[in-house]
Amino acid sequence: MTRRTERTARAVAVAALAAVVLAACGPDDPKRSTDARPSTSATAPAPATPVPGTSAPAAGNPGTQRSLTAAELDRAILATADVPGYTVGPMDPPPAQGETPAEEACAPLTSLLNGKPEPAAQASAYRQIAGANPESRPAVSVFLTAHGDQGAATVLNRLRAAVTACRDGFTTTGPTGPSTYRSVRALPPVKAGDDGLAYQLTADFEGDPVPLVFHVVRAGATVATFYTANLEGPKTPEVPVALITAQAAKLR
Repeated sequence: MTRRTERTARAVAVAALAAVVLAACGPDDPKRSTDARPSTSATAPAPATPVPGTSAPAAGNPGTQRSLTAAELDRAILATADVPGYTVGPMDPPPAQGETPAEEACAPLTSLLNGKPEPAAQASAYRQIAGANPESRPAVSVFLTAHGDQGAATVLNRLRAAVTACRDGFTTTGPTGPSTYRSVRALPPVKAGDDGLAYQLTADFEGDPVPLVFHVVRAGATVATFYTANLEGPKTPEVPVALITAQAAKLR
């Protein structure tokens, strides 16, 4: 087994969502994909605390100010025609079981690792994005979740608090066993939508760092999450800005 293949196989245990990325860009089957089926779940979102410096909700499409349905999210999520140079394909929602943190303060971070930000979404849609070159790395996952205005703001507020509280790392348990995350650090967010943040989690696997990067953007009552991972080295992977801005524009 090559070093590259070994790292990819071991990284399946990073998180439930990381396994989804591997399904689309693993070296053994770079074109593998499955039908996307938007999932739904109902919850009463917790009140949000306003974040200084955030902009007013988008004034364009009034639909972005309410919780979109699964069908509406399916139409609003990026498609291949929206992003020249990239191919958007289907992706299954993550399974119900996922990682649970030892520290409650880090739960917002593991909820995104599980592909299901909290407060729980009323509807969601998932896609996988690859460059024009099928061998390009890394692939990017995007998912839209509908929360209502207060719930969407709460998602980002909780994540901001968790990035600060868990900056020295944390541990989790999950279906594949325990996982360790060395650190959490904030990254410069892309200016898109009504609010946004970005951060890197660095997982630890037998002494090897596995960087995971998230960009989270709120557009009205919808949250767009972009995720990518570098399974082959310690360099911070990048989510192309064009993908983030195209998705935010499509939600306005």
